[in-house]
Amino acid sequence: MRRQLLPALRLLAVLTVLVGIAYPLAITGVAQAVFADQANGSIVRVDGEAVGSSLVGQVFTGDEYFESRPSVAGDGYDATASAASNLGPNNPDLLSAVEERAAAYRERNGLPEGAEVPVDAMTASASGLDPHISVANARLQAERVAAAREVPVEDVLALVDEHTRGRILGFLGEDGVNVLELNLALDRASAS
Repeated sequence: MRRQLLPALRLLAVLTVLVGIAYPLAITGVAQAVFADQANGSIVRVDGEAVGSSLVGQVFTGDEYFESRPSVAGDGYDATASAASNLGPNNPDLLSAVEERAAAYRERNGLPEGAEVPVDAMTASASGLDPHISVANARLQAERVAAAREVPVEDVLALVDEHTRGRILGFLGEDGVNVLELNLALDRASAS
């Protein structure tokens, strides 16, 4: 029995060091060296203070800011409660929520009743944490934001264009605008 136990204990110790300590440290080192921004949560800082993450949406209040996509993650953009609503396209609760969000969006942005509303303004993303909105959504909000900031709408639209990211790998998804980065750019432009 001793002949079997000692090699097994040695193997356990070696594998614990290799797989439990050395490998995680090596992967962490590579992540910090090659993907530091992603590995550290993509924290966005203004004057040394963390104001959000470029990978997680957040709530913005006030007409001077672009609104993020609706979230059903906890109380809104709660990364610990990341999930979709799991309501199907024919579910009355989802249909009611979409109608309410569309009406609120039209009212908030001064659109006429019945005007088309971008789908990302009415539905939450699968994770509930999406930090991006569609270019159409941003363009529809631009007039409200420009009026609240008392700047020409062309200046706001230029910032939208400047912060538009193309499709992933050139063909996946659609062009999008990171709401946090856009709102921070608006704040910088207003300060200067």
